[in-house]
Amino acid sequence: MLLKNRTLVEELLMNRKKILSEEQLLEEVYSILNQNEIERERISNNLKGESSTNFNDFNFSLLKTENIFHENQIKKICIDYRLRFLDSSLFANKIPEEAVTKINALEKDHHIKLEGFKIVAPSKAFNLKNYDDPLLFVPIGNDYYYLIHQWGNDLAWYRKLMVLPFKNIVYFLLFCLVVSLMGTYFTPTNNLSKSVSFAPLIIFLFLFKSMVGTIAYYFFMMGKNFNNMIWNRPFKEN
Repeated sequence: MLLKNRTLVEELLMNRKKILSEEQLLEEVYSILNQNEIERERISNNLKGESSTNFNDFNFSLLKTENIFHENQIKKICIDYRLRFLDSSLFANKIPEEAVTKINALEKDHHIKLEGFKIVAPSKAFNLKNYDDPLLFVPIGNDYYYLIHQWGNDLAWYRKLMVLPFKNIVYFLLFCLVVSLMGTYFTPTNNLSKSVSFAPLIIFLFLFKSMVGTIAYYFFMMGKNFNNMIWNRPFKEN
């Protein structure tokens, strides 16, 4: 029997039996799994709960520089694409388990408990059950944030162009100006120009005034605001 060939698995089993019984093994594994589940539940609760902290005591030598961003850089992206940068507690959708796993790994590596999570996502992601390309951040300090996880669908290439007129008041007026000039160019003025002086100018002013008034009325009546005004605003739009 001593000369019988054994597989590596059999050798492992024999060595394990010398150290602990099956009951002890099960208790130890259960304890590890239970502790892991407790940690994951704590992280999930932190993501859902409110936090006023703007600092986490990271070990900077372990941080990836490509994941560090200043608030001004995040603000620019939010304004360009009409996104919000808000506390994770306001996020209406489920944060994926992969994000929880990454947070858990970061906490173990840095020996800290992370707080103050924030998410970049479209406005509707904080109110409705749909989202595109959310980004999960945690504060480092001095208005710097560390990117932990990204999920969802990529932003459509045309989104930045579509929301450009609502970036701020200047872009809104420029949009109305360009559209009014195009409308004036394509409006026939042959007969009108014979009886009215400066007919193209009058048409342009009429179109420009109408566009600004109509779009602004609809935009603000719906409770909307410009991108640079809402990027970090926690209040709901209609």
